[in-house]
Amino acid sequence: MIYYVVALWSAAAVLLFNQPRSEVNRWAAFFLWSAGIGGLTDLLGPSGFIPVRYEPWIQVLNHTLTPYGVLIFCMVYTRRPQHHKSMRDFKLGLFLPVLAMLAQVLLTEGYRIHYGWLFVWTVPYYVAACALLIRALSQEMNPQKRKSMWITTWIMVPTLLGVMLLINVGNLISPGYDSFQYVSLFILYSMGVAVICTFVYGVLGVRLKFERDPLDRTMQAVSSGTSMLNHTIKNEIGKIAMSTENVKRLLPHDNGVAIEQLEVIANSSEHLLAMVGRMQQQMKAFKLMEQPVRVDQLLAELQLRERDLLLRHGVELKVICSQRPWLLADSVHLKESISNLIRNSVEAMPEGGLITITIIADRKGAAISVKDNGIGIPRAQQALVFEPFYSTKGHKQDNFGLGLSYVYNVMKKSGGSVGLESRESVGTEITLYFPRSKIIRLSGREEA
Repeated sequence: MIYYVVALWSAAAVLLFNQPRSEVNRWAAFFLWSAGIGGLTDLLGPSGFIPVRYEPWIQVLNHTLTPYGVLIFCMVYTRRPQHHKSMRDFKLGLFLPVLAMLAQVLLTEGYRIHYGWLFVWTVPYYVAACALLIRALSQEMNPQKRKSMWITTWIMVPTLLGVMLLINVGNLISPGYDSFQYVSLFILYSMGVAVICTFVYGVLGVRLKFERDPLDRTMQAVSSGTSMLNHTIKNEIGKIAMSTENVKRLLPHDNGVAIEQLEVIANSSEHLLAMVGRMQQQMKAFKLMEQPVRVDQLLAELQLRERDLLLRHGVELKVICSQRPWLLADSVHLKESISNLIRNSVEAMPEGGLITITIIADRKGAAISVKDNGIGIPRAQQALVFEPFYSTKGHKQDNFGLGLSYVYNVMKKSGGSVGLESRESVGTEITLYFPRSKIIRLSGREEA
């Protein structure tokens, strides 16, 4: 049984080591740790390291913290509920049965668990956790996230249902029976599938060589570093501009060559300040001001705003609306994100072409895709395009490689995600995915 403890606690340690700031990974580590506690009974006296009198507390922690941790993990993983305050209230409320069970054990002679009471609340916790995973899987529109959710669901749901039946239902029917020999089969199944998928696909951000979550960490580091750099550059450019003006006043007015060179320095300083301002605007932390937005109207406004750019480059923009949904979104940042995608598509079609924007909305959520028939992105570069300051367009002036990073940031703060599909010489399609919770209303094509 000690191998059972080592396996679960090692998995928890890997999750925490890989992404310590991820709330999903922290709760996954918590329920793995609490599930492993039950295996400590193998170390009980007389020959073990733990006195027998601690057995009731080992059992009660194992039987109460595991279903609590599992349910909170599934809520955080599936983002249900959406609001932080509601999530905090749920965490506190769902912990009350754990406290009640601790009180029951304290007040019971011999500190024994009342398995009837345990059954009443743990079974709904396990069932709710499974339901959250299955529902999230059925509603996810992003193919990449859907694959990850599919793996997680197939690892957890059979194991949770098996543990629930063997431990909670089994102990209710026959208190104290040895369920470990059966539970270990489900644990073996989940660990085996998890290890295979970790090597092949990645589970909860963990993959062979401990693959990091590059965008989240890079965004954080770059935002901080850019703010410090911008502040320093602004101060130094300010000094240069001030010194330039002072020198101009000291020079005689007939020294045209020197004054002309000083004008060059002054103009360069202004240009640098403008560039720094643009970089800071795209990289700074921002807060969404979400409100009801009718997507087709937003796209119509955007189409009008970008008309000159499209005409100048010989690009046609076509909008296809199978639905006209109202979304809870920040219209300013959403419009700017789609505008970035349109401009990227225009630059990818130097000889002109077609951009198609498609809106899809159903019970799974909403998706806005921007597709072009441009030069496409090489496969080797596709994993890097959302990285700050990375660009496939070379070193063009005023191109900072921040457009897609900004789009990623907006969608993450919106509770959604971004998908990318591209083939060289065929074109690129980038899709903005919004969860079902962001849909206020689904409107038909007939709405004007």
